[in-house]
Amino acid sequence: MKRKILFLLIFSFSVFLTGCSSNGSESSSTSAAGIFQTGTASWYGSDYNGLPTASGEPFDFKAFTAAHRSLAFGTMVEVTNKENGRRVTVKINDRGPKIENRIIDLSYAAALEIGMIQSGTAMVDLKIIN
Repeated sequence: MKRKILFLLIFSFSVFLTGCSSNGSESSSTSAAGIFQTGTASWYGSDYNGLPTASGEPFDFKAFTAAHRSLAFGTMVEVTNKENGRRVTVKINDRGPKIENRIIDLSYAAALEIGMIQSGTAMVDLKIIN
């Protein structure tokens, strides 16, 4: 009888620990909707046009691209402006933003698409597109 109770306790504890474990690959903001990250976006434009990005390709302010601190180059990300619901899909090809409280720098074209040129920044949701 004691063996059965001990077994059940150990089994229950191991199931509990398995449920609590994390592989560290998911952001704490990940939800059922697939949101990877939420925060402030900014944009950069023609002043950088033609200059090399961190990926090596030249920056094109008319392309749908963005800078992110950690996502792999070539990652496609859907960016949603939380204020107006407008969305754009961008390719990560640069590193940034340099300002600490921002999560992504969009090209001029991408920022225009989601209506954030005037304000300069916007609260956005980022969703990785497979």
